[in-house]
Amino acid sequence: MASSQNTADDFALSRVPAGARLPMWEVMLVRVGALTSLAQFMMGAAIGYGMTFWQAFWATMLGSVVLEIVSFLVGVSGAREGLSTSLLARWTGFGKYGSGILGLVIAVGSIGWFGIQNSVFAKGLDQALGGLLGFPLAASLTGMFVTLIVIFGFKWLSWTARIAVPGFMLVIVYGIYQVLKNHNTWNLIASAPPGPTLSMGVAATMVAGGYMIGAVITPDMSRYCRNGKDVLWMTLIGTLVGEFGVNLAAVLMAHAVGTSDVVTIVMKTTGWLGTAIVVFATVKINDLNLYASSLGITNAIDSMLSRKVNRGFVTLIIGIIGTVLSVFGILDKFINFMVFLGVFVPPVAGIMVVDYFILKRDRKLLADSREKSLLPETCETINPVTLIAWALGGLAGYLINIGIPSLNSLIISGVAYYIGMKIFGAIMNQKNAEIDQTA
Repeated sequence: MASSQNTADDFALSRVPAGARLPMWEVMLVRVGALTSLAQFMMGAAIGYGMTFWQAFWATMLGSVVLEIVSFLVGVSGAREGLSTSLLARWTGFGKYGSGILGLVIAVGSIGWFGIQNSVFAKGLDQALGGLLGFPLAASLTGMFVTLIVIFGFKWLSWTARIAVPGFMLVIVYGIYQVLKNHNTWNLIASAPPGPTLSMGVAATMVAGGYMIGAVITPDMSRYCRNGKDVLWMTLIGTLVGEFGVNLAAVLMAHAVGTSDVVTIVMKTTGWLGTAIVVFATVKINDLNLYASSLGITNAIDSMLSRKVNRGFVTLIIGIIGTVLSVFGILDKFINFMVFLGVFVPPVAGIMVVDYFILKRDRKLLADSREKSLLPETCETINPVTLIAWALGGLAGYLINIGIPSLNSLIISGVAYYIGMKIFGAIMNQKNAEIDQTA
């Protein structure tokens, strides 16, 4: 096995072989790290500020169940095939060029959020050091620090998680201790929301929508899992710790302190050290942003230009670009565009799940090549039914305000794809019709 595949390339355009699979807890730590972040804590505090504890509990439950189902289904397919999301998409409805488009969408959205989160990390670091570095230097250092981690692949993400996740959880536990030391637990649980009332639908949407893109790209992580059982535990523990644990802790703290301002909450309960650790935990979500972007770009270049490039080199280039954009504050002006892109990622899961688990069009092709630890020799070029279903799902998520937008887009795209492929199959007089095959 080439050393480049063990480090920088990280099996970006191939299956993760059995010998490179990791114990469940290593993959699970990375997953937990993606959820135990400043953004997750902010969401929990916002929910707690507008809801009672039990209202927040059930909103978190509803959103978490949605995330767990999506994460598990796409995660199992990723683990079984050993493929990243954008690469797996070639044989789950999107075809060669469709998966390239998907890779670009994921990459642009992820690199955008990388730059925005890097700004948050740099501002926090600069404030913690009393303005010693200045924002431009702090943003440059933090951006290149995360880029260096991601260049060396999933193994380094795992090592970072071993430091960031326990540190973040210790801060949360200490914060809860400080809250409960000065407040009666049952009074906090029974207390009214300290802020304007938040509806159950809005809160559940915040929970499910806040990590739906992370759920869709679960194969980027689960391809390192050894089997479906590992995927179940990895996603379930991640949901329990990251969604329930962090959300409900933030709810209690918001009730105790009477604000949704996360920095105020953490400062009042854990002091400067706790604040610094929570800000550092931003690294764990940001390295996954850059990692997903590097996989998406690598697949897009291979799909559209038939050129294989090293994922580590791609990471370096886009890491520098994202860092420079964050230094100049350009990406902060494109948050609405990032949210718009985010609406068009959830439909991907609906299409992939329908194709892989229900229609099973390329399952035999994948199974035969899996036995040889190779990729299938052929795939569709591009599937117009997929593009139509993808567009319908994205528009539904963007325009329909009833329910959970990301879930609406996922379900509508899946149903539209299923019906569309059945109609196409009837026209072609084939049970599992393929469009145009290419090597």
